[in-house]
Amino acid sequence: MPEVKLLNSRPIGVYDSGVGGLTVVREISGKLPWERVVYFGDTARVPYGEKTAGELLRFSREIITFLIDQGSKFIIAGCNTTSSQVLDDVKSEFDIPIIGVLRPGAYAASRATKTGRIGVIATVGTTRSGAYEKTIREYLPEGQVFSAACPELVPLIEKGDLSSQETVRLLHDYLDPLMEEDIDVLVLGCTHYPYLIDHIRRIVGPHVEIVDPAKETVTVTAAALHELGLQSHEKTGPHAFIVSGDPLRFAAVGRKLLGDNLTPVRQVNLSLESRELSCYNQAT
Repeated sequence: MPEVKLLNSRPIGVYDSGVGGLTVVREISGKLPWERVVYFGDTARVPYGEKTAGELLRFSREIITFLIDQGSKFIIAGCNTTSSQVLDDVKSEFDIPIIGVLRPGAYAASRATKTGRIGVIATVGTTRSGAYEKTIREYLPEGQVFSAACPELVPLIEKGDLSSQETVRLLHDYLDPLMEEDIDVLVLGCTHYPYLIDHIRRIVGPHVEIVDPAKETVTVTAAALHELGLQSHEKTGPHAFIVSGDPLRFAAVGRKLLGDNLTPVRQVNLSLESRELSCYNQAT
């Protein structure tokens, strides 16, 4: 029994290219308050949207290895680009439960639509992969999926540029063509996009249901933890936030989403070859 309790109290590992995966952390804090998170944001290599599959596979291996070294019992790839292109391959390489955000989001969209006309905004990589279209049609064969690649949004969000005229203009550029397709559901196919949810809601209006895969993924995670006997029954400490790039910038943007729940941010340099971690300055 002591071994089971030790396993249950270990953290959930969450990773993304930058601040986007913090939307997953926010949902975990709300729905699974006893769970502790170790978060890794690969901010030195953001954005992931136009990276090759080979690069994404290497990054994921490095980060998952690091999260396992941090004691993670369960890992969430809080990145749609990774989930759409390499997650199935990388999952088979590790003896730990790993899920992505794409499939829960696709399932939720298939359940939410009344007309079968679903819009998806995502990175170039996710859009190019066709993964949302393929997965939604697994659940809804007659569904029509209209996708828009949004390459300029992630860099703006990473800079904390959430409300400028340029950001709103870009959202119109990406969303207006989808609205012309008469969609009744919009999937936020990148975990960065909930940072812009108020602008998105104003553009699409009240008749379009917005699906946030981060929320759906945490619902699936809760069920998986219960099924596997991995749920925690007591919180053993605060979340930990670690980045590969500038911790100060990450903290400034992340605090807009998490507020005081964003604890000090560490910076590390991951090296798969040496498996050594070089720890640098800390942002409070």
